[in-house]
Amino acid sequence: MQAYRRPPADLLHTGFMREARRHWGRLALADTTGRELSFGRALTASLALASVLARRTPGERTVGVLLPASVGGALANLALLSAGRVPVNLNFTIGPDAMEAAVAESGIRTIVTSRRFLERANVAGTPGMIFLEELGSAIGAGRRLLAFLEARLAPLGLLRRRYGGRGVTPDSLATVIFSSGSSGEPKGVMISHANVLANVDALGDVFSLYPEDRFIGVLPFFHAFGFTGTFWFPLLQGAGVVYHPNPMDAKTVGELAERYRATMVISTPTFCAAYLRRVTPEQFAHLRYVVVGAEKLRAPLACAFREKYGVWPLEGYGCTEMSPVVAINRPDVVLDGMTVEVGTKAGSVGRPIPGVRAKVVDLETGEGPLVGREGLLLVRGPNLMRGYLKQPERTAEAIRDGWYVTGDIATIDEDGFITITDRLSRFSKIGGEMVPHLKIEEAIDAVLGEGRSAVTAVPDAARGERLVAFYTGTDLTADELWERLRRTDLPRLWLPRPDCLFALEGIPTLGTGKVDLRALRVLAAERVRVADGG
Repeated sequence: MQAYRRPPADLLHTGFMREARRHWGRLALADTTGRELSFGRALTASLALASVLARRTPGERTVGVLLPASVGGALANLALLSAGRVPVNLNFTIGPDAMEAAVAESGIRTIVTSRRFLERANVAGTPGMIFLEELGSAIGAGRRLLAFLEARLAPLGLLRRRYGGRGVTPDSLATVIFSSGSSGEPKGVMISHANVLANVDALGDVFSLYPEDRFIGVLPFFHAFGFTGTFWFPLLQGAGVVYHPNPMDAKTVGELAERYRATMVISTPTFCAAYLRRVTPEQFAHLRYVVVGAEKLRAPLACAFREKYGVWPLEGYGCTEMSPVVAINRPDVVLDGMTVEVGTKAGSVGRPIPGVRAKVVDLETGEGPLVGREGLLLVRGPNLMRGYLKQPERTAEAIRDGWYVTGDIATIDEDGFITITDRLSRFSKIGGEMVPHLKIEEAIDAVLGEGRSAVTAVPDAARGERLVAFYTGTDLTADELWERLRRTDLPRLWLPRPDCLFALEGIPTLGTGKVDLRALRVLAAERVRVADGG
């Protein structure tokens, strides 16, 4: 089915209004609480909630949302935009200090949350919080009836004027997403309506969606991949989405996929590895697309997933600053039983999505574009952020002549496929040579088979930095692992010392599924200090 092209004046929430009218009785939202809303009921509920939120947040521009991926979380975001506010989904996994910093930087005075969620997540309540349970009780019968009549009968132009927000345009701020901070301090990324809409329409061109399509939404809304990919993408394409707030709860994910006949999962390799262990082929029998990002998709995982479920995970690439999708592997184009266009190349993150351009330039000189040669990846497109919140200097560093400097090292081949070889911040300078952590991880993973590894570094007085590797899923001792690594093609300089190889029960990760590189560095410093007798 060809993607529907919305009018250029659409905003995110008015685009949803348009889709709700077109698919009134079709399932839009569901979650593990058992709540199910059709598009029509979701629109009605969001308009009713918008009127209450507008009264409770007078004069406020940004409003925090502290909710999991759920029907309630989706309605809160829809309602806040319809009330003329900018929702900021807060990362409740980063600790109270970091969350308070995000609240302060965003100018948030009110946070929409739920008492039930705070109790489950063990998050302390603070002044300024308002609760969905109480907001729902504040909506009277008259307001509910008016919301239904508006949702069902009012001309779309009238809804646009009433709920679009005074002075709000497609280039206006739609949200602030704080980058995960896996390798540095989180930054508030300002995303406009047009940014997300460009990403949604491009994804609609890549993936053919049908009325029966259902998404499983496991990524949090404070993660750009979740905000765009499992919230706005399905809703603005007329597809239903079923939420579960715990992406590692494979048992429940499998049950939801079977009950709702899920056809699309957007996730991470870490989460997919959990599904591979617990989800039966029958539960994933209706899957057509599995899209993964945020970390490297290892070949053994992709092959095992394909063998068990008959679906090849499609690896993509993105960054919060690009709202977030930049490139993705896609299904091959087949006509009359013949492949006329290859959509996927193993090991790559695919080609740029429609509207996005990418190039690789020399790390030192900035010259390019380079074809088939490694260098710094730059990207641009209509999904490029407005900038970093209150940080014009960092914005100027990140965007050069309209190109976003990703910080990733990559190659682009003659067919346009991008392969990420490492992150600029994930190199160590040892004895004057740049050593890529990703290459070492790949070698360790190949030795481990079913295991997983993560590499970082600590300062070293003699050689600049010392490599430290953590690994899971094996009974190998550090000496045994080192002996096997010594027989691989890794240069000797790239080998972590045996006393810098540490077994863990699990690699530390963020709520988004990415490796928590900051926690890894802290752990490495502690382990090395103990090993050195400090």
